[in-house]
Amino acid sequence: MAKGPVPQTGDDELPLNVDEDVVIDERAFFAKPAIGKKSALPAQPAKEEHYHGHRERLRSRFREHGDAALADYEILELLLFRLIPRRDTKPIAKALIERFGSLSGVFGAPIALLQEVKGVGETVALDLKLISTIAHRTLKSELKGKEVLSSWSSVIQYCHAAMAHEAREQFRILFLDKRNALIADEVQGRGTVDHTPVYPREVVKRALELSATALILVHNHPSGDPTPSRADIDMTKTIIDTAAPLGIAIHDHIIIGKNGHVSFRALRLLS
Repeated sequence: MAKGPVPQTGDDELPLNVDEDVVIDERAFFAKPAIGKKSALPAQPAKEEHYHGHRERLRSRFREHGDAALADYEILELLLFRLIPRRDTKPIAKALIERFGSLSGVFGAPIALLQEVKGVGETVALDLKLISTIAHRTLKSELKGKEVLSSWSSVIQYCHAAMAHEAREQFRILFLDKRNALIADEVQGRGTVDHTPVYPREVVKRALELSATALILVHNHPSGDPTPSRADIDMTKTIIDTAAPLGIAIHDHIIIGKNGHVSFRALRLLS
């Protein structure tokens, strides 16, 4: 059929410079079906998405063999099934693990960074942080009121979950009573990627307000390397010297990195 300008002669005629094939196609697409007439084509059954079978297989493996049968990204997939029910979540789970390095890295990541991963919107990011918060609170509840020094592995697990993936340095204090039971856990300062201002007098003042007789100092190194700096050592000594005359002991100073921790007591850096 010849193509080219079409003369305009009336309301039902084609507009100028419009391809006849295009117009015919559009009219056919938008045409209303004739009333009372049945479609000549049989109704097509709803297509089952390819990932539905995959989801059920993952659930079955988890149900029958537990988490040991699944990779980290598959565990994350199981969770994302609930948060994103109508999408294939395998590529999203893999992208999250690749971006943040591990499951703990995913749950420790800031909301803004989570949303940079394709497929993760604000709602999903908030849900991931909620789950992370529940995990932190669970670990913290295991410490509350218990003799902390006899639950040292729980202390390390809690501090790692709370601080290892923070993008900025954070200085935290665990306040203990005379039985070394946890009274309070407070973040005393937040700083930059490599420094947090710490004021020894404020640390001691808060300990007196809580009637604490011992402290465990904790801070993180966003670089991932928990090795103490000269400034870390000097600051710890100043706090010890300020607290000792008031009968407040410093049991330890722990530095948390992404893949480990360092204890000042273990390194014999506490005098």
